Amino acid sequence: MTSASTAVGPVSSSERIFEMDALRGFALMGILVINIQSFSMIMAALFNPTAYGDLTGLNKWVFQLSCTFALMKFMAVFSMMFGAGIVLFTRRAEEKGLRSAPLHYRRMLVLLLFGIAHAYLLWSGDILVWYALSALLIYLFRRISPKKLIIIGTIFIALPSLMMLAGGLSMPYWPEEAVRDLELEWRPVEDVVAGEVEAYRGGWLDQMEHRVPMSLKLHTFVFLIWAFWRAGGLMLVGMALYKWGVITGARSRAFYLVMMVVCFIVGFPLVIHGLNSNFETGWDVTYSKFLGSQFNYWGSYFVALGYVAAVMLLCRSGFFKKLLRPLAAAGRMAFTNYLMQTIICTTIFYGHGFGLFGRAERADQILIVFCVWAFQFVVSPVWLRYFRFGPFEWVWRSLTYKKSQPMRVGTQEQSSGG
Repeated sequence: MTSASTAVGPVSSSERIFEMDALRGFALMGILVINIQSFSMIMAALFNPTAYGDLTGLNKWVFQLSCTFALMKFMAVFSMMFGAGIVLFTRRAEEKGLRSAPLHYRRMLVLLLFGIAHAYLLWSGDILVWYALSALLIYLFRRISPKKLIIIGTIFIALPSLMMLAGGLSMPYWPEEAVRDLELEWRPVEDVVAGEVEAYRGGWLDQMEHRVPMSLKLHTFVFLIWAFWRAGGLMLVGMALYKWGVITGARSRAFYLVMMVVCFIVGFPLVIHGLNSNFETGWDVTYSKFLGSQFNYWGSYFVALGYVAAVMLLCRSGFFKKLLRPLAAAGRMAFTNYLMQTIICTTIFYGHGFGLFGRAERADQILIVFCVWAFQFVVSPVWLRYFRFGPFEWVWRSLTYKKSQPMRVGTQEQSSGG
């Protein structure tokens, strides 16, 4: 058999699925609405808005809107797309009589190395490590029927929810020290806040004092009890949606319309109720950390499915499909654009750049998000006029196939592989 590195390569421009690129770009841009808070404020403020910064007037509105429309929703769409990508990648390899496992695991190993460098050298909020590790197991489910994928995926997603509920119900029996530690993590004292702010306003080596322990925690404890089950479950759902043709635009307009309406009717009331109840309880850790988080946890799942349907509807319209081209271009370069968002935002907020960490209120943060969007919507289509891949995509693919891939548009394109 011909070696995989020479017989199979990345998809050519003509083989790309516009709907999937648009969805990937949509998810990537939406994720920044939440990530910007992690770039610019202490970590506790991402989960407890009362832990840091002003929460009145326009700042409160920005927080409420970001929670309602973005928190966990776009990450859910991105996770679904990642799962769909596993099926697409392996199918194209196997259709050529090649073994997909070596390609897949080498691809995930490269992604894992990128993620480790991203998390420990630049920003602890990285999701690439979670995705690469989750995909090592999720790959084994790729041939299961869509119905079973939905069932197994939903069970995966439910496990962290059940663990959080169990944690909340058992809290009255916790040792006092454990409760106190949780409260301090949820609402850090002034000295702890000052230490985190000082670290990120300092130079690159100063930041490591906070970034490395946080990344270790996210890649071990948080991954095992939360991230693997949530991200992995959504990947399984994405596999099913791909097999059903839902995220490739293959279903009818009526199907997408019903899907969007039903999912929004279920999802948004759950999200809004959870947000209101958290404000009513003053974001108390005993409620908001456990029961109060469940409404958005599940509501975001349905809202994400509604977003999938909405984007598919737009893709079916000639007028809106033209408007989505910059979004699809950004989606084709999702890996590069994701890392570029980190480079841009850490330069703005961290001490090796402009040192604005802890100084930008939520209203200011969202303006920066709009500027990053505009930049990437302009740069991505221009770049793709001349190059087949984003720069980081090129490195990823070349290492995956163990062969330098043709970069310039017009060079001979290899047959599809992922």
